[in-house]
Amino acid sequence: MFEGRVVAVDLQNVTLPNGAEAVFEIVRHPGGAAAVAVDAERRVCLLNQLRPVVNRWLWELPAGKLDGGEAPLATACRELEEESGVRAHNWQALGECYSSPGVFTEVVHLFLATGLDLVAARPESHEIFTITWVPLEEACRRALAGDIVDAKTIIGLLRAQAMLT
Repeated sequence: MFEGRVVAVDLQNVTLPNGAEAVFEIVRHPGGAAAVAVDAERRVCLLNQLRPVVNRWLWELPAGKLDGGEAPLATACRELEEESGVRAHNWQALGECYSSPGVFTEVVHLFLATGLDLVAARPESHEIFTITWVPLEEACRRALAGDIVDAKTIIGLLRAQAMLT
């Protein structure tokens, strides 16, 4: 039905387990990766990013889409450097999550990044954000209180806190 720069939209006929037939609109997305970067002071990198699609600023982890079959860890490494200006020496998988499985095929791979060094940030021209380092426990409290509403960020923060505890 539609193929754009990032997503494609299809209709798919599905026979459900009860025998009923249904037509689903499916938004196909290559997937993404996000980094929960935690420094030696146990602060996490958060971006306060303008998201015109929802017409608001959101607190998010450094993240991006998998480019051209890129491995999820390579995406997380690249996006962390581009968006936050840090490079991590230690990476641990935090699992994956689906952004909206009723419509999207997008899977977001989450990683904990530690052992950080400064590098030059290289944000893309369409990215408008500020970088903030927040104590991990405070970020998790904000996620649970509803101040942070981005799903990958909430899940990544809580999983990182559990792994580090």
